[in-house]
Order: sequence, then structure tokens, then C-alpha cells
Amino acid sequence: MENIRPIIVLDFGSQYTQLIARRIREMHVYSVIVPCHLPFDDLAGMNPQAIILSGGPSSVYDPASPTCDDRVFQMKVPMLGICYGFQLMAYKLGGKVERAERREYGFAQLEISPPSQIFSGLESPLRVWNSHGDHVAEVPPGFRVTGRTENAISAIENPEAGMYAVEFHPEVRHTASGAEILRRFVEGVCGAAPNWYPRSFVDEAVERVRREVGDERALCALSGGVDSAVAATLVSRAIGDRLLCVFVNNGLLRKNEFEEVTAALRSQAHLNVRAVDRSERFLTRLAGVVDPERKRKIIGEEFIRVFEEEARSSGHPAFLVQGTLYPDVIESVSVKGPAATIKSHHNVGGLPPDLKFRLLEPLRELFKDEVREVGRALGLSEEMVGRQPFPGPGLAVRILGEITKERIRVVQDADAIVEQEIRGAGLYNELWQSFAILLPVSSVGVMGDARTYATTIALRAVTSDDGMTADWAKIPPAVFERISTRIVNEVREVNRVVYDITSKPPGTIEWE
Repeated sequence: MENIRPIIVLDFGSQYTQLIARRIREMHVYSVIVPCHLPFDDLAGMNPQAIILSGGPSSVYDPASPTCDDRVFQMKVPMLGICYGFQLMAYKLGGKVERAERREYGFAQLEISPPSQIFSGLESPLRVWNSHGDHVAEVPPGFRVTGRTENAISAIENPEAGMYAVEFHPEVRHTASGAEILRRFVEGVCGAAPNWYPRSFVDEAVERVRREVGDERALCALSGGVDSAVAATLVSRAIGDRLLCVFVNNGLLRKNEFEEVTAALRSQAHLNVRAVDRSERFLTRLAGVVDPERKRKIIGEEFIRVFEEEARSSGHPAFLVQGTLYPDVIESVSVKGPAATIKSHHNVGGLPPDLKFRLLEPLRELFKDEVREVGRALGLSEEMVGRQPFPGPGLAVRILGEITKERIRVVQDADAIVEQEIRGAGLYNELWQSFAILLPVSSVGVMGDARTYATTIALRAVTSDDGMTADWAKIPPAVFERISTRIVNEVREVNRVVYDITSKPPGTIEWE
């Protein structure tokens, strides 16, 4: 993509930064994220056709807050500020930003003040999603207010300078017409034409992998999910038989998954797959551990040790390929800006400090649906690319409390019933994820006129576009009834089934 002028997103630490780039790529326009502290000459050398300033958790008037080179605002390219980026633009250009008496988190009504190119034709008031504790008290010279909420100035612009800014988040699905607002900026203000497609990503990524790996060998950590399968296929296309794929049974896979996925990967993806069973060593390390972060880190470290052992018997490959996606990265560690850590993913925050491989993560800038499109472009089967996400630590984060073989069997049996019934109802492809969680909770029940005191299974099913936000799924009651009846009847250790109706945020999709 070196010859294409990108729309650059300057990252100031928002959890939603990648969503901005993703929404632009949905328009088939090439967009990249760079850290806000990128040297100005490097930024200018990328020849951007527009710059978007992301949100972030800081206050612009704090001396320690993230910022960018002042020359960014003199680049004479269209610019859009979002949330913190809105405040930074106002602050840097002579406006006033201060702590708000009434913070705005969640939904608000935006009253539009025409004329405005990015709001033209949209209904007012507009339902928008806010997340800020500061507000712009005075707009900078040359700007006019184009939108307000009950509590704050919410949109400003200076069309002559090509500068626009909004306090709310148009990149999240919660904002009505948010994608259209971004489209007005990208296509209307910037005049950007389509130039990015999954095939373009495949070609560029293959060349990038070839350059990075050179004549070395690589080992790929297969999980059985779409992410690692796509990553492996992509790298295989780049370096051929110098890639060895290792699929590890850590004892925390779904029911019968080790055998079924091994066969599918070998037949569908035509990869060189070595399947190894190391379940006993993983479960030994996890014995007595209940803290979810410790679980994740133990699993991440143990995976690496297994891969190191396999590498020693396979010509000592220099690279470890992982199917890391952007939601894994942004929830685990701050890599582009001062974003808050939500939880460590085993293949990001769970990696040991003495890692003997160089990491190769060709998908770490993509979201799940983009990865699926890349998988289709690579020729993977719909069965493979359509699988629901499964966490790297496996059932360890769906078993609350201690992990034992018996508890693993219980959640495997319950989860298999959930998948069978969801597929039978024709809902599998409509849901982002649907699964069972084993709770460390027992309750009284009655079965066959006898008292029971058994464990509880929680059901989780969500709809989502990207995994960054999610809504609980409104599954038909008849499906719930079949799932609950089957679990209680077929999984003897369970006498109660409950359903999680928490969205993300405030919850996460997985429980741990």
C-alpha cells in the first residue's frame, strides 16, 4: 500500500481508535493508525490525504497529557478531531477547554446548527454516544459551533481550513448516523476514492511477511479458530514449506475439538500441521489457580514453552506466527497510545519476557470480520472462516474458579449442547458468540421428587460487528427452553441454567 495516500488516525489512547480506521476501511478507503508522538517528518513523509485525531482518556490541559507536534495543524490537509481530538484541536488553536460540571457518558441528544457539510441532511436532534469529563468552553478563532448537547458544545468546524471536530464518537454503532458522518468527512470533505480491499491487504501482507522473514523459518501457533488459520495461510503463501503449524491440545478445548480441528486444518487449509497433546502439563500448572489474570499468563507462558520445544526439533525457526487481532491488542497492552489495559490476552499480555522467538502477527491491525474477508480472499472454506471466536486460553476463562478435569468435562458437555441447539435454530451465523460458563455457585433444586444441590451454568450469547462493543442476544424463549432442559437432563452435575443479559460495555464478552 506504499503508493496510496492514507487517511491517518493519530492515536491518543482511545479504546475505540481502531474503530475509526475500521469504519474508513469499510468505505474501501485505506487508513492507518500511528502514535500521536510520531515524529512530524515521519508523519509528513506518509503523505496523508487527511488526518483524524482520536479520542483518549486524558485532559488536554494536563502537562502530562499526550499531544502531537504543533505543525500537524498547519499541514493543510482535511482534519477531523474526535472527543479528546476535538478538545486538543480547540486547545491548540486558541480555544478554551475545562473540566465539565456535568460529565457526559453514554447517550445524548445532539442539536445540529446548520450549515455543516458533515451534518447536512441529518435529522436533528441526533442520538450520539459520549464519553468525556471535559468540554470546550470557548471555540478557537475561525471556527463556528455546528452542534450542541444539553451540557456542552459538541461540534465545531472551520471549512475554510478544512477542520472539523466532534465531541461524541461517530465511530461506535451507538451513534445514530455515525458512519454517515464519517463518510461525509472521508468522501465529501476529503474527496477520497475507494482504494482498499481484502485482496489488496493479502498482497501487501504477503510481501511484508516475505521481507520480514527473509530466508528464516517460522512456527505458527494454531488454535483452531479463524484468526490463526488465516494467519497461517497468509504466512504459508509468503514462505511456503518453511512454515510449521503446531496445534496444541491444552486440555481446555471444546468437546472433541482437538481431533476435529486437526483434520479440518489439514484438509481445508492444506497446512503442515503438527498436533501435540500437552493437556496434562497445562492442567498441572493451573491446579488451584482461580485468579483469571494468573490463568491467562500461565497459559500464555506454557504455550510458548511448548512451541520452543517443538522449535528445537524443527530446525529452530526464528519467528512465531500468531493470529493476534486488534481487539486482543487494545484490551491487553497499550501499544500505540495510553489506552487502559482491560485484560491480558494469552498471546499479547501473557507472553513471557524471555521469549526466544520474534513475533509475526500479520493480522494485528484487523477486526474479526475483516479477517474473515481476508480468509475468503485466501480461499479458505466458509466452514472455517465462519467459526465463532474462541478465546486463546480456552475454557479456562469460562470456568470461574478452580480448573479441574471434572469441571472441564461439565462445561464441555454443556457448551456442546449450546452449540447444537443454536445451530439447530439457525442462529449460529447471526451471533458473534454463544457459549456456556461454569459458575462456582451451587443451588438447591428438586429432581425426581428429591432435593438436589448442584452447580450452575450461565449462558452467554451476544451480537456484535467487531467485538469492541456487543449487545446480549434476544434468543427466542423456545431455544432457551431446549438448551436449559437438555443441560439439566444430560449434564448430571447441573441443576440450574441462567442467562447473562449484560452488554459490552459495561461487561466484557468473556467472563474472565
